[in-house]
Formats: sequence, C-alpha cells, structure tokens
Amino acid sequence: MLSFITKKKITEERTSKIFVNGILSLVDEGFKPFIEIVSSFEDFETKPFISKEDDEAFLFIVLSGNLFYISNQFHNYQDVRLMDRIHYHFGQNLELDKLSVKKIINSYQGLLNHLNHPSKNTKYAMSKAIFHKYKLYDFQDEYFRRLKSPNPIILKKINELMDNFIWDWSYFLKKYRIESP
Repeated sequence: MLSFITKKKITEERTSKIFVNGILSLVDEGFKPFIEIVSSFEDFETKPFISKEDDEAFLFIVLSGNLFYISNQFHNYQDVRLMDRIHYHFGQNLELDKLSVKKIINSYQGLLNHLNHPSKNTKYAMSKAIFHKYKLYDFQDEYFRRLKSPNPIILKKINELMDNFIWDWSYFLKKYRIESP
C-alpha cells in the first residue's frame, strides 16, 4: 500500500542507461548459449550454423522487441522521452548517432510487425525475426523450407528461449519510481 514511499527514485536518464546497459549485457552474455541451444534442436534437418560473432541482428531484434513493451508501461510522453534517451545511449555504445540507431530500430520493428502480422505478440515476432535474419528456414525439412515458414515446433522452442531476453518492466517498476523532468 505504501510502496511508493519505499521505491527508490530514479530519473528517466538513469532508467534509459540501465535499460541500454542491461540489454547490451543480456545479449553479450546470452547470445552464445542461445545459438548453442538453437543449433542443438533435433527438429532441424541439418544443424544450423550461426557464428558466435554474428550477434548484431540478435541485438537489434531483442532491443526492438523490448522497445515495443515500453509503450505499454509508460504514459504521458514518458515512453517517448525514454525511447529518445535509449536511442541516444544505444548509439553512444555502438558509436552511431541517435538518428542512425532510430532508423535501424524502426527497420527492425517494421520487420517484426511484418513477420508477425496480424498478431500483436511481440515475443513471437522476435522469434520469427530470428528465424528470418539467421535463415533458419534453410535448415528445416523440405516442406517448411519450401514454404519459407518456421516449423511450429522449432518456433515454439525459440519462443520459450526468448523469455530470457524480455526486459521485466513490472519488476523494475516495483523497485523504482521513475521521475519525469
């Protein structure tokens, strides 16, 4: 009941930095185990090869998907301000300008929407984007390979793995009270 008193105050600036560093860390530590697990799925006809250094698409899929969740958690333009700061800090980490980062993210979010239309399930869209970007279609049995459609069994397994790459805003917001400028 009095949780607003016990929550730590945090600025939008600090929140964006925590989010960016958290996503970068999550992808840095989680990509290699992720591809090892995906490559071990027996449902593939041939074992997919994804280079352990080829994490850029994965990073932007994870970031773009997680940014969709911000609009559901924040209101009164706080979501817009947070995303603006996230674009800025992400650009700094990748040595890109904010506009370039925003264009890349918009492109990936467009891909997520396209691959998952008409569904609005972001995590599922992220799984389909991984299938698409890493050409996992090519490693499936002939039926799904010809359709260029993910095998539902493999897609479900990837979707379960993606749970580990979704930022937990409800936990964060239980701990912190984000103050607007």
